[in-house]
Amino acid sequence: MKKYLILFLVILLDIISLSLFSAQSAQKEIKNVKVYYEKGMFGGWPANFGIWNWGNEILVGFAKGYYKDLGPKMHNIDRNKPELHLLARSLDGGETWKIEDPCSSGRGDLFVPNHGSYHGIERTDVKLEKVVPCKGINFENPNLAFTLRMTNTDGGESRFWYSYNRGHSWKRPSLLPDFNTFGTAARTDYIVDGKKECTLFITVSKSDHKEGRVMCVKTTDGGKNWNFVSWVGPEPREGYAIMPASARLSKNEVLVTIRRNTHISAYFSPDNCKTWNRLINPVEDTGEGNPPAMIKLKDGRVCLAYGSRKKPFSICAKLSSDKGQSWSNAFTLRSDGSGRDMGYPRIVQRPDGKVIVVYYFQDEKTGPERYIGCTIWSPPAI
Repeated sequence: MKKYLILFLVILLDIISLSLFSAQSAQKEIKNVKVYYEKGMFGGWPANFGIWNWGNEILVGFAKGYYKDLGPKMHNIDRNKPELHLLARSLDGGETWKIEDPCSSGRGDLFVPNHGSYHGIERTDVKLEKVVPCKGINFENPNLAFTLRMTNTDGGESRFWYSYNRGHSWKRPSLLPDFNTFGTAARTDYIVDGKKECTLFITVSKSDHKEGRVMCVKTTDGGKNWNFVSWVGPEPREGYAIMPASARLSKNEVLVTIRRNTHISAYFSPDNCKTWNRLINPVEDTGEGNPPAMIKLKDGRVCLAYGSRKKPFSICAKLSSDKGQSWSNAFTLRSDGSGRDMGYPRIVQRPDGKVIVVYYFQDEKTGPERYIGCTIWSPPAI
């Protein structure tokens, strides 16, 4: 009996040691870098823009404003000064970044609404251009960058732009239909299905004109026309369901995660977005609303990244090996946040398998300014 007890303890110690080693190894695989930081300025909300990658070349959008202390419960951006919508580009898989202003040519037709404002006032150094009809997009162009932006979170108009040269220049914006709703509030979340076919997941106004619920729409003629496909989940009776993140798992299977007021929900379609089944919540508590970012990894698993707006303020990730039916425990990519004004991630995977998560963040070491951060991470086997 004593012999078996000793053997059991040895095996138990081996399991504990292996678990600790795996956790330590995973922690060593995490690297945090700054994408954009500028003293006296505010960098924010990559999830409101988009991320694109071509091998180790990565492009991500974000907002730049002027920092102003408005208290711990507010976005600390000066609303009486201009807000710029910029791009950050990395040529080495997220290790280093350079900032680009898509409006530097004087054209203000990228990421900038023709009326209203998101957080700061409109720029005065660019000429805003009117929307034009879409003449047709080749969604399979190898250098394509495609993005959507809104004019109002409660539902206004949404526009889309595209680039055939990896975001160095962009075509003028075209207007997305309102799909018989009280308004749309689209951010960039799309699945390319063919040369002329693309599926979008967008937020639209609820029946009470408030934000919002998620709709799936599709084009089969290169963006000239967009048609309603389905609602992703019912209209929330209270609060909102907004800012979807989608991943195609197979020819007919699609997984969508959605930002809710305090958690992240998930829906699975077995029939190419015609119908949806509610899954368990990947994240039960985000502290307050914070959007998901999601990709299908090269090994077939799904990786979800999100910001946790509760102490300790963190950037986290989860993995699913069964198409969102279940999720791993959270991997903490960083937990050194100094406040709740953070998160809004975007995510891509490098050719070497490492995952790049881009978000906005604040920490005591850097100072009060919000900045755009990037975590380079190797997802462990689960």
